Amino acid sequence: MKIFYFTGTGNSLYVAKRFEGELYSIPKVLRSNELRYKDEKIGIIFPCYGLAAPKIVREFVEKVTLESPYIFAILTYGNMISNGVGWFANYAKKHGISINYANSLLMVDNYLPIFDVEEQKKKQKNIEENLSVLLKDISESKEYINKGSVLDAILTSGFQQVTKILPEYNSPKKFSINDDCSNCGTCVRVCPRDNISLDKEQVNSKPIHGDTCEFCLSCINLCPKKAIKLKSEKNPDSRFKNEHVTLKEIIESNS
Repeated sequence: MKIFYFTGTGNSLYVAKRFEGELYSIPKVLRSNELRYKDEKIGIIFPCYGLAAPKIVREFVEKVTLESPYIFAILTYGNMISNGVGWFANYAKKHGISINYANSLLMVDNYLPIFDVEEQKKKQKNIEENLSVLLKDISESKEYINKGSVLDAILTSGFQQVTKILPEYNSPKKFSINDDCSNCGTCVRVCPRDNISLDKEQVNSKPIHGDTCEFCLSCINLCPKKAIKLKSEKNPDSRFKNEHVTLKEIIESNS
């Protein structure tokens, strides 16, 4: 079984690891020349962004060829997913990938502009119990697409239109870097888009974000000095990394 995943702060990587398949980082696949894969089972695991799929996952679906009698998708999310699962199944189908099973998993939300991670950690989300159900479904090759309600579909569609109208909605222009920056380069290594540059030869040099930001907030959440800030945050001291995943694993996934 091959598992393709995208992770910013470890949630989706943790889920991908639990399937005990052969792991493929989506950012690394997109940088490679190998875009055709075949297996008895293939999984795609990633976080839900904007009630749908991240840009990098959409690009993956558009470019890759997956050959398998059973393809499944798991979307991790923190509070609301609406029709993100059904939306992705339809999007994949449009690009030649038929999804047999698609579902979601509620986890800790690390969208810093809205949520306080410390408060999120206190909430009972039954992650392990719900993950066990997903693992069982996939092991039994269950056929199912969690499409949600009509209202869910309207919310997802509407939000996608809003992001088109307001391209600056999630932009690195909202980031700032203070003098606590130690020039360590962690942000550069965890960025899945190679969107951050840093001149380590220059004293007191600070990271520079380009214009291909995925807004995964990995650079902010994983900065050891908490030197990267958002102009608007629920809790400026609140940061997140999945406890079951190491910083090294995230770097290896994205750099």
